[in-house]
Amino acid sequence: MSVPVGVDARNWRWQFSGRAQPALHDLSFTIAPGERVLLTGPSGCGKSTLLMALAGVLGADQGSDEGLLLVNDGAPDAGRRLTGLVLQDPETQVIMERVGDDVAFGCENFAVLPEETWRRVSAALESVGLMGDGLSVSLDTLTGVLSGGQKQRLALAGVIAFEPGLLLLDEPTANLDPQGVIDVVAAVTRVVNETGCTLVVIDHNPAPWQELLTRVVALDVSGGLASESSVYPHVTRAHVAPTRDPGDVVMSTVNLAVGRPGQPVISVPDLTLRAGTITALTGINGSGKSTLSLTLGGLLPPQSGEIIVGASLGHGLRARHVPSPHLWPARALVRRIGSVFQSPENQFVQPTVRSEVGLGLRVTGVDHHEAADRVQSRLSLMGLADLASAHPFTLSGGQKRRLALISAAVTQPGLVVIDEPTFGQDDNSWVDVVTLLDELARAGSAVVVTTHDPDLLAVVDDIVALSPRVPSS
Repeated sequence: MSVPVGVDARNWRWQFSGRAQPALHDLSFTIAPGERVLLTGPSGCGKSTLLMALAGVLGADQGSDEGLLLVNDGAPDAGRRLTGLVLQDPETQVIMERVGDDVAFGCENFAVLPEETWRRVSAALESVGLMGDGLSVSLDTLTGVLSGGQKQRLALAGVIAFEPGLLLLDEPTANLDPQGVIDVVAAVTRVVNETGCTLVVIDHNPAPWQELLTRVVALDVSGGLASESSVYPHVTRAHVAPTRDPGDVVMSTVNLAVGRPGQPVISVPDLTLRAGTITALTGINGSGKSTLSLTLGGLLPPQSGEIIVGASLGHGLRARHVPSPHLWPARALVRRIGSVFQSPENQFVQPTVRSEVGLGLRVTGVDHHEAADRVQSRLSLMGLADLASAHPFTLSGGQKRRLALISAAVTQPGLVVIDEPTFGQDDNSWVDVVTLLDELARAGSAVVVTTHDPDLLAVVDDIVALSPRVPSS
């Protein structure tokens, strides 16, 4: 059984190098050993930074601190063996080539005996719903073939397997299908109840956790302490009414099958994407949503079948029969299709937020003054104007998502494909994101989103449910 760990912050402050304002300031609070705490606050307020600080993974090369932050009465970096952290982006926590080895990594580093390690590995994988009867994942499955949601479960399994005294979870259910949310909350509940560990979890949707968590610590927009209470925040989102008018067909598919190297090939339903509409792709983790998104965006070749490009999207391409978008030159893709990846960090190439948003406009030859106006307008819409000079990698997870979205949308392409657009958003930024999607559609784009967000599904024009179907031979 874990020895629960306490936390004590006394006027603690953290400031990233190169940033004018501190990410967190004047934090004073305690978390008693064994408490179960929801850490909440608006997107970008420093929640993820605080979790990384508690895990002892913020270094002097990243910034500086003042005051005291104690974990188990010592410095956080001295208590790393006691702390398990699941990051907001599970991609960054995959270490080993095989699923079993990845989950065993923590136990092996902490000298758990081999027979006990592998007992814990199997139990952890089953508890998060990643391995067991009827599931295709095994100890020998390659981690590279897992979907984003499956990697999220894998990261959690790896942390709970070594039974930490302080369990830190950053948006652990954000990319999961509904059953995945149930599995993960149940797994965390079981681990906390069995081990007695202290729990701190960040989640913009606290409802699934309310029976487990006992206390709320809220940060304000500037990174200060807003409140501590036992009252859970009430999620209220102003829905954008889906009263859009469908236009011409922008893209359609026939007998399409998609896949990535080393992954199973998956058949998908025939699609018809029209200008002026928002289409949602949904389905269980591993059903091919992200792979289909990359294929529609011209970033992966189809495995079989056909992608048919509408006249408006293919206008100006020098071919009698417009080829599949993966054969288009890069400049043609930038002009016509905007893509947002599941991990937005994978598409950032510029040193500042402002230049990242403006890159597509420069490539497509938009007038300098018009480009500057568009960039400023989009940054203001998404609450990023004050961060225009910041490096994209220093933003919070929710801010990175919004930055990737406006960078893809600023050129006003005919097709915009977005993977999990509302991930990491608080109530207000959720409305900003959905408003932008609506504006894109009303301006004539065909918008495609992958999502498990029921509130987003309520405001789209069409829902396409995917299931992991193997093409018929």
